[in-house]
Amino acid sequence: MSAVRTVLGDVEPERLGVCDAHDHLFFTSPRLPGQELNSVAAARAELTAFREQGGGCVAQWTPYGLGRRAADLPALSRDTGVHVLAATGLHQDVHYDETLLKEVRGRLAEVFVAELTAGIGTSGVRAGLIKVAGGFHALDGHARWTMTAAAEAHHATGAPIAVHLELGTGAPDVLDLLCGELDVPPHRVILGHLNRFPDPVVHLQAARSGCWLAFDGPSRANHATDWRMPEAVAALVEAGFGDRLLLGGDTTTAAARSVNGGPGMPYLLRRVWPRLAAVLGEEPVTRMLTENPARAFAVAWR
Repeated sequence: MSAVRTVLGDVEPERLGVCDAHDHLFFTSPRLPGQELNSVAAARAELTAFREQGGGCVAQWTPYGLGRRAADLPALSRDTGVHVLAATGLHQDVHYDETLLKEVRGRLAEVFVAELTAGIGTSGVRAGLIKVAGGFHALDGHARWTMTAAAEAHHATGAPIAVHLELGTGAPDVLDLLCGELDVPPHRVILGHLNRFPDPVVHLQAARSGCWLAFDGPSRANHATDWRMPEAVAALVEAGFGDRLLLGGDTTTAAARSVNGGPGMPYLLRRVWPRLAAVLGEEPVTRMLTENPARAFAVAWR
């Protein structure tokens, strides 16, 4: 029987409610000095604001070594009434110092499997997805290493693999590697940030593979997000792929949080949902926020 692995345990997919399929409660990186998401109080306020907009679930894509604060996630979930998914995995190498990477060299898949089945560190919180990352229009050695480990962990557990596409690019290479060479079923792969590279041909090719397409990180003026996303999503729905689409917020800096004056998690439901509904109608957008993520994150865990 399939279940979604949340920080409070496995739950039935239909219990998730309205889902932000890609976001961050905690995230620290040397690439974002001074913008760390490391406040428990701010995370609680952000989840509460999301809940007040009708939100029921948040998938946190923060992977290994980037300040996940897994031990704090269960209390946040209980206090706010929002289901939370934690991630294992590894981001691009620029987010880490070499010492940390050396610690997992040669045992990366083992780390992923342990965090999916036994728990993250001593927290007892089990991850519900694997997050990895590609490069700009290509896959370097680090990306191939992490994706190979992610595929091994998937085959051992069934866990979905969520992929950060750098500026939305590289989807064909990611699918060639994960679903071609490494034999991961396409329906277990989630491609993130496709809104940042709104190429309709690439979007259709990815959709036809059977993978999930995530449109996340709204309201970034330097990306073709808000103003071109409805067009891109509508094209995929019209082509018959509305059941493969996911929506998320991807809050990665303190300044982007709603509690600090940014769009934050509530923006997805407060502005993106009605904007898409104005083009597509209410029903298909509701499916993208409820039924689709329930299927994307549900696993017959091994």
